[in-house]
Amino acid sequence: MVLLRRLADRSGLTQALAGVFPQGGVGWRDRVVVLVHLAISIALGARSVLEAEHLALHQVRLTGPGASDSTVHRTLETLDAERLAAIARARAKVRQVVWSWLSLRPGGFPWLTITGKRLHKWVVVDMDATIITAASKKQGATATWKRTFGFHPLAAWCANTGECLAMLLRPGNAGSNTVTDHISVLADALAQIPGSSSAKLLVRVDGAGAPTACTNTSSSSPPRRRTVRFTTGWTITALDEQAIARLPEAAWETSLNQDGSVQEGYFVAELSGVSEREGWSKGLRLIVRRVKPSRRHLANLTDFEKKTGFKYSIVATNISRMTRIAGSHQRNGWMRSTVTMPSSRTRSARTRRWACTTCPRNHGL
Repeated sequence: MVLLRRLADRSGLTQALAGVFPQGGVGWRDRVVVLVHLAISIALGARSVLEAEHLALHQVRLTGPGASDSTVHRTLETLDAERLAAIARARAKVRQVVWSWLSLRPGGFPWLTITGKRLHKWVVVDMDATIITAASKKQGATATWKRTFGFHPLAAWCANTGECLAMLLRPGNAGSNTVTDHISVLADALAQIPGSSSAKLLVRVDGAGAPTACTNTSSSSPPRRRTVRFTTGWTITALDEQAIARLPEAAWETSLNQDGSVQEGYFVAELSGVSEREGWSKGLRLIVRRVKPSRRHLANLTDFEKKTGFKYSIVATNISRMTRIAGSHQRNGWMRSTVTMPSSRTRSARTRRWACTTCPRNHGL
């Protein structure tokens, strides 16, 4: 608790929040201190304002008299849209300081490493919604799509540092494929990333974010120096299954885990040029993966999957080439070793023949 409070003070968070809340007279509880201690209590396991009050009483010798649960309630009730925006600006200002400290560590800033390749200067943002159950009729708690009762917030996290960049509190019946919510949370997350206007960003989201990524992220005009790449889940349609059926067996390549090890039993291939739609965003690629279905998959297999004996999933991405990633072997929409043949001459000929027969645009091959 002491370390968290001293971090808030030394990083400038306490001071940055000072101008957000009103100041009172004698006997007035500093609302900044109340908010900081509430955040610390949550980090230490408090699940309600009452538990936060009990935790403060337990640590009274370290922090002095803590705020009562009613004082915490009154503090939270003052958090309107304008004040929340001011808090977000304060967080962004302090995050720039903290990230500068991280870069001074012996290991430097924690850039991610995937299959042995260090994503230098790439900030990775993960977006996902989650169900939080409630034991009683809390404000905003409703029935959820998982047949539980509670909330369905949507959040964006920085995979490099593990920080929650932005979160949208939503009732339990909030939808999954909500373009407006995803755009709002992504915008708030980008505002929290130091130097995001000139950063290299990789946004990862499950299938709920596919409409957002394919219609907004890739087609919008980011700042001139910003590079935005995304990966998202994809709902397989009959058109996609027809494209998968046209793939030759030689097109399937063994999949890799994030650490670069072979993922036995999983195979991947590229559908770019084989399955396309009207109005497709420029540079969009589809990567299909197949695996023998497990017992939990059997009840949800499509007729096509029952016929082929594989369970399929698709990832959509606009990644074509990531600079500074040596050996990525990603070029013009085709993955490395899309087709593996014993002879380079044979591989070249068959690749051209496959491209000509399945891709009208030929992808320059």
